Amino acid sequence: MPFVPQIKIPAAYIRGGTSKGVFFRQRDLPQSAQKAGAARDKLLLRVIGSPDPYGKQVDGMGGATSSTSKVVILSKSKRPDHDVDYLFGQVSIDKPFIDWSGNCGNLSAAVGPFAVADGLVDPGRIPDNGTVAVRIWQANIGKTIVAHVPIGNGQVQETGDFELDGVTFPAAEVQLEFLDPADEGEGEGEGGAMFPTGNLVDDLEVPGVGTLKATLINAGIPTIFVNAADIGYAGTELQGDINEDKAALAKFETIRAHGALKMGLIKDLSEASTRQHTPKVAFVAPPKDYVSSSGRPVAAGDIDLLVRALSMGKLHHAMMGTAAVAIGTAAAIPGTLVDLAAGGGGRNAVRFGHPSGTLRVGAEARQVDGQWTVAKAIMSRSARVLMEGWVRVPADAF
Repeated sequence: MPFVPQIKIPAAYIRGGTSKGVFFRQRDLPQSAQKAGAARDKLLLRVIGSPDPYGKQVDGMGGATSSTSKVVILSKSKRPDHDVDYLFGQVSIDKPFIDWSGNCGNLSAAVGPFAVADGLVDPGRIPDNGTVAVRIWQANIGKTIVAHVPIGNGQVQETGDFELDGVTFPAAEVQLEFLDPADEGEGEGEGGAMFPTGNLVDDLEVPGVGTLKATLINAGIPTIFVNAADIGYAGTELQGDINEDKAALAKFETIRAHGALKMGLIKDLSEASTRQHTPKVAFVAPPKDYVSSSGRPVAAGDIDLLVRALSMGKLHHAMMGTAAVAIGTAAAIPGTLVDLAAGGGGRNAVRFGHPSGTLRVGAEARQVDGQWTVAKAIMSRSARVLMEGWVRVPADAF
């Protein structure tokens, strides 16, 4: 019997920060997949190789981790004073769904370089040598990101000596500014307050775990911060310590679900299973010496605090960029669990230890009429095109 042929779609495979994903121009997608809906999700799931009951994504572009099971759709921005519209999808590995509820801060580092290389930025703004500020509209959350893209001889510069823990090789530094990162919500800016409960620290009741002190914050990405000691950890854990413990993963998912409910992100606990990308769960602790996953010692004196975070149900190998924004924002506000772990008092920048090493992130916070606001959070990442051309999928995949 005859079988359908494969179709090919222009795409690029790009590393951004400690993640990588498949990047598409919206105009290059098949007509039915250029808008939100089942056709788009089915197509992108097939590209990545999901759902895969084996958990390997062998028959697709995914890398079988939350950091490498991602898609990005870009288009020339329709908004004033912006260059590119950026839509991010977190693809489930073993289930047939894509979570569009949040941003990927790591892949944000690749959006600016892509926009410059693709001609989405006015050529008159691009210097022969220096940097160009690319204004990105993050469509998932309705926020602006400014990427400062390095330029050499009029072209995007990808190589360099900037080292990012969690990435093997050095590359060119891309500084990111997440403007007004608080009040994140789903699609076109819908959302609640930075602290949805109105408290810097809440008592979060979690059946089977207990009542935990928690900072619930909407900044960068909705995040639930708890103290490492309260859940039996030191804050120095590596991936194997958590990801090979099924009971621990179940406990974190229970914390995440109850935190999502308290934050108003879901109306019923059953909804948490179909909203895996947000919120994140992270645990914090004061500085301690530890050895990173690469074998490099990290000294307590070189960091302000320890943070470990989970993404898509597993401990992240480094730190999600959006969670880093949440860390920087919370650290700038006196009284949050993040601030207290860093010594208290609030600070404009922190360096925290994560499984792969350390990361510095800054945030500008101030209190207005009793409410905390954050003008922007700043951090540096890097990005590199790994491959470009076409992806192929069976024509009946969507």
